[in-house]
Amino acid sequence: MPDDHSLKASIGQVSQQAKPIVTVFGDGQLARMLQPAAAELDIHLRILASSGEQSAAQVIPDVVLGDYHDYDTLVGASQDADGLTFEHEHVPTEHVQALIDAGYNVQPQPSALLYAQDKLLMRQKLAELGAPVPRFAAIETVADALDFFGLVDGRVCLKARRGGYDGHGVWFPEAHELESLVAKLLDAGTPLMAEEKVTLTRELSVLVARRPSGEVKAWPITESVQRDGICAEAFAPAPGLSPELAERAAKVGELVATQLGVTGVLAVELFAFNADAGEDIAVNELAMRPHNTGHWTQDGSVTSQFEQHLRAVLDLPLGATDPLAPITVMANVLGGSADPEMPMRQRVREVMERYPQARIHLYGKDYRAGRKIGHVNVVGTDVAKTRRIAADAAHFLVHAEWAEA
Repeated sequence: MPDDHSLKASIGQVSQQAKPIVTVFGDGQLARMLQPAAAELDIHLRILASSGEQSAAQVIPDVVLGDYHDYDTLVGASQDADGLTFEHEHVPTEHVQALIDAGYNVQPQPSALLYAQDKLLMRQKLAELGAPVPRFAAIETVADALDFFGLVDGRVCLKARRGGYDGHGVWFPEAHELESLVAKLLDAGTPLMAEEKVTLTRELSVLVARRPSGEVKAWPITESVQRDGICAEAFAPAPGLSPELAERAAKVGELVATQLGVTGVLAVELFAFNADAGEDIAVNELAMRPHNTGHWTQDGSVTSQFEQHLRAVLDLPLGATDPLAPITVMANVLGGSADPEMPMRQRVREVMERYPQARIHLYGKDYRAGRKIGHVNVVGTDVAKTRRIAADAAHFLVHAEWAEA
């Protein structure tokens, strides 16, 4: 009969062997926020990080250091993994395909991911599927830009086809600057597209998850508020959204997830605008990973986007997406113009004292103006009151002073 020590060792080995392993290519806050969900499901999470000081590397013990552009590094981080996934869209497509060819379970796959990597390909594919999109065009010459400018009466949004986020890689040129801007960008080797700028009533987001065997689940439609090109607030369910438009938006999300073969969490960012028949929608961007507009699900949904993403990567049954309250508000904590003298730990304490209902999520990042360093979630029954509490809590974490008197 084995002694107590050997029995414990045996149990430990069995437990370790039974754990599914998921490798995440990326080291930011999205990878960091996968860790609590992984721990609760007894999933072993591993990350590929650029350094040990990065947000996710601070809280995930299994860290492989290296450059995601290097295929051998990707292979090293993938050893024995049951699933590979991403927290950004920048891993080279040819490397991802090589991992699949080598037998690794990669989710989402490059056949879907390329539509999040290239905005022009995304627009072309969505138009082919019949999803609502603004008028758009490839911009390969200054003449292309001038032609499109005339077609849409100057309502032009110029975008870098690859790599832009949080307002980067997006321009709204006036007539007098269009030629010089396009020439400058093309000369610098920036692939471009243009789309018609719509008159927004608000911005919406459809968050859905799909697993490889085909099951799809969607959360309630989210409304977001952008400031300086960065998401400042998100709240769900989107207030005042007609049942018909909510259903249409959800169908767009399911269409995109199914037809593109997306696996994991998909965020479909939408423009809402006034049309002849009332409020209408058009697709803005796609993100095939957990998304800023879905952070409210951590505290406001039966299943968070982070748990759902892990379930989907491993082809586990998806969790319920019902909201836990009439309204959940997420307010981003964005670095201000100056960092207050009050230490963040004291700011957190002050917010806890004033707003015990506020759920604070910090990313372990140093201050930098405009940088996402955390967010606050608040659930409630009244939209205006809940937004005020979340905004005031986030404001104090940034400025060490209350916005509310």
